[in-house]
Amino acid sequence: MTDRQYSLEEIRTRLNELDDQLLSLISERRKMSIEVAKSKVETSKPVRDADREQQLLVKLINNGESKYSLDAPYITKLFHTIIEDSVLLQQAYLQNLANPLQSRKPLARVAFLGSKGSYSHLASREFFSRKNTELVELNCDSFRDIASTVESGHADYGVLPIENTSSGSINEVYDLLQHTTLYIVGELTQRIEHCLVATSDIRLEEIKTLYSHPQPHQQCSEFLNHLKGVTLESCASTADAMQKVKQLNRTDVAAIGNASSGKIYGLQPIQGNIANQTENHTRFIVVARKPVEVSQQIPAKTTLIMSTSQEAGSLVECLLILQRYGINMTKLESRPIMGNPWEEMFYVDLQAHLDSQHMQSAIQELTKITKHLKVLGCYPTENVKPTQVKLQ
Repeated sequence: MTDRQYSLEEIRTRLNELDDQLLSLISERRKMSIEVAKSKVETSKPVRDADREQQLLVKLINNGESKYSLDAPYITKLFHTIIEDSVLLQQAYLQNLANPLQSRKPLARVAFLGSKGSYSHLASREFFSRKNTELVELNCDSFRDIASTVESGHADYGVLPIENTSSGSINEVYDLLQHTTLYIVGELTQRIEHCLVATSDIRLEEIKTLYSHPQPHQQCSEFLNHLKGVTLESCASTADAMQKVKQLNRTDVAAIGNASSGKIYGLQPIQGNIANQTENHTRFIVVARKPVEVSQQIPAKTTLIMSTSQEAGSLVECLLILQRYGINMTKLESRPIMGNPWEEMFYVDLQAHLDSQHMQSAIQELTKITKHLKVLGCYPTENVKPTQVKLQ
């Protein structure tokens, strides 16, 4: 008996059938993740159980290798994505219970930088994709406009980029937080994939003018240094840059943006992977007029700003308080205080729930030794750390 030779059409048909089955199973698994979240409401167990996740992944790797001839790295990568999705779904469910008034709103008005297709626009859609709410999208021309739109009540939320793995902190946003009445209610980190886009498949040597937001110019500086005789023009966002290139409709202009977004404006990619770092990510924060209630079962972050006296060791004294209470600091940023020469405001991100006993005690002590202290927000951390498994 010989093995039957399948035609390419038959193979593709079978692959389509398998893909449909995978989608059905993934959908069923997501529904079960919500059932897990419901059970945790009764037991008050935290969303993440590191031991359980590790045992699950080890079992999947062993079964995949022994039964299905699948290699461990492939299984690990696949289920890291599935576990991350499960964690975020459970967090969203518990957050809806903690904030019933917000969860019942059928619409969410969201302000972001630039036009449709900008990185801020893509981040907005990503963040609210698990919120089960319809978006009313409001594009703004500047970070200040985003804050003003939310402060005035014309938008419920604002999405602001705050730091990038390549270009660093976005100082304009940090300075804005110093003077706004808004609270941070969420965060997300998005992979940024910069690409040169143009109206046609032009050669790099033909480009005379390159449009983008100043941040992509910084993040792609090494690539841009190799372009000769090119003028860099700044736009309000990458989406505005792509709109500009489309309107000009010339063969000597291009824009830096997302390849998928470029298609919205009828542009085609001419050079990809142009960022200084291969792993280029931007962290965005979500701001609102009122703080959000965070379930105690969810990993949370607290962001505060503080100013210290000008005496030697003042900042160190503050950091020692955090150390004493076992509070992990993930970010420390200093910015000048406008109108007070040589004085600085410190922005601190902490891996801690604001309502925890340790955090409350730390804030009480910090208040006594700082000139100014304000909590900008406590919010769920949506950066799900991969489950760690030692591969042989």
